[in-house]
Amino acid sequence: MTYSAASAETSVRVERCDVCIVGAGIAGVNALFVASRYLSPSQKIVLVDRRDRPGGMWVDTYAYVRLHQPHGLFTAGNIKWTLGQDRSYLATKEEVLTHFEHCLDVVKQRVHVDEYFGWTLESHDESGGIVRVICTSSDGQVMVVEAKRLIKAGGFGVVPNDPLEISSARVLSVSPDFCDMRGDDMRASNAPVWVVGGGKTAMDTAHTLVTEYPGREVNLVAGSGTFFSNRDRLFPTGGRRWWGGTPVTRIFTELGRRFDGTNETDVATWFRTTYGTWLTPTAGNYLLGLLSESENRTIAAGLNEVIMDHVVDAVDRNGDTDLIFRSGSAKTIQPGSWIVNCTGYMLRNENPYEPYVSDSGAVLSIQPRSATLHLTSYVGYFLTHLLFLDKIQDLPLYELDAPDLRKKSKAAFPYTLGSLTMHNLSLIVDSVPNKVFLDCGLDLDRWYPRPRRMIGTTRFLLTHRRGRDHLRHTLDTVRKRFDVRCGPLR
Repeated sequence: MTYSAASAETSVRVERCDVCIVGAGIAGVNALFVASRYLSPSQKIVLVDRRDRPGGMWVDTYAYVRLHQPHGLFTAGNIKWTLGQDRSYLATKEEVLTHFEHCLDVVKQRVHVDEYFGWTLESHDESGGIVRVICTSSDGQVMVVEAKRLIKAGGFGVVPNDPLEISSARVLSVSPDFCDMRGDDMRASNAPVWVVGGGKTAMDTAHTLVTEYPGREVNLVAGSGTFFSNRDRLFPTGGRRWWGGTPVTRIFTELGRRFDGTNETDVATWFRTTYGTWLTPTAGNYLLGLLSESENRTIAAGLNEVIMDHVVDAVDRNGDTDLIFRSGSAKTIQPGSWIVNCTGYMLRNENPYEPYVSDSGAVLSIQPRSATLHLTSYVGYFLTHLLFLDKIQDLPLYELDAPDLRKKSKAAFPYTLGSLTMHNLSLIVDSVPNKVFLDCGLDLDRWYPRPRRMIGTTRFLLTHRRGRDHLRHTLDTVRKRFDVRCGPLR
């Protein structure tokens, strides 16, 4: 919809501001935090999100989800939680959403923020040093936001998982986003449950089922299997924080040193053996998830059967109901069984490519087609600093088409993402004040006591330039090998 068309057809609200941020998930709220540090109290930010509250994917996700990292390390900037729980506590969905609200309240103490929830970005254009953003509401209203800068914090664009489409009329096909595993319907049934998927959603779902309904038949169809970072190794509790575990920055540094763009199988074997945990007999997939040994044991003990295959359909034939797998095999299941779609959320949407910064330097786009760091929360934090420091165009950050690479090589994907992150952080640390890193509450190394953390920070500051050429060569090798976009914008 163009501005002129919108004006002709309906009354148009026009908002003028210094910064417009579209997206109030973890990426957008970090961008909001950073922007507020560069603006005066009299300046204004317009925050737009299609959902009815801040939280991004956490608004839509399943009710029994738990944050899989210690809660204090999931925040905006350096905003502290007010939960009052032990530092290792894994926050619930509602606790996470409450913290998002708290982050907005903290930011609004520093700068004027106008919130427009329930509004969707339709388009934007730049002219005369102004970015014009056209948004529509669910009831058809149109709004034009005129801003000096626009931050499109779409992140991964996660949407709820639909149930699997199946042929059988004798089974119940659901997904966690539309059926709470602790709800009345599931509780009233004693039928077997088939959890389809091997990632974090599948682990959350299996864990919930085996703990809520002891003795109930719960099965897992795990595809090719997934391994996880061992939470006990990355975030040891008690006194072990002083001497045990391995800070995440050190792990990423070692991954970057080992991976050369061709040896992902060897790197995966080393990483899985040294820092991983897994439930299934094979585990080829890895997507930055965390799982503790205790959770792993609980799930393994409660499962009736684990099948390493992919569900294609469930069909009724010859008086039986069969699960049909990609391999061509079949498994007869009990009529009335539940099939729970826990396949992946991440990198599913085919969004069009957009560079992480526009030619003018006025529009920052946070999305996986032009990934610059491993997590969109980090992109929202660090690249917004670069945006306001007027350094984002000059820095030769590498961008990666993450969905394309994952489609072409799931094996190489996580280690390429690690190399990308270490390369770009090496450039960023030389370009921003030290306070930018010191105020980053997302830094997972903050789990460790300050003296130990500062040793790691100092080591990184002294040595990060040494590995930059190797990281660049690795990323160039990945680009040529898989024919993916992976390099500087210019």
